[in-house]
Amino acid sequence: DCIDPVTDWQPREVLRQQLEQHGWEVQRIKVDDGCYEVRGLDRNRNSFKAKYAPASLRIRKLEIKFDQGGDAADYLDRKPGQKRNDPPVTTKQSGE
Repeated sequence: DCIDPVTDWQPREVLRQQLEQHGWEVQRIKVDDGCYEVRGLDRNRNSFKAKYAPASLRIRKLEIKFDQGGDAADYLDRKPGQKRNDPPVTTKQSGE
């Protein structure tokens, strides 16, 4: 569950634009348990469901159904310019 105060939330449209810049098609954004829940298709046309913290727009949960083929490595956090075979860069917030 997300605990961001509503006064700190960013607009849903900002999240939609970020996802569309990555080639994802957003079908729906709704609020669930205080988080933004997004459903749509990734650039490979695989369906996804994700939860985002509404203030920071940081991803909290991601589920992907690989209908059209795909590789989970496409979704790992990487720094700009980091190659696919480099180890992924992951971050954890305190309390996670």
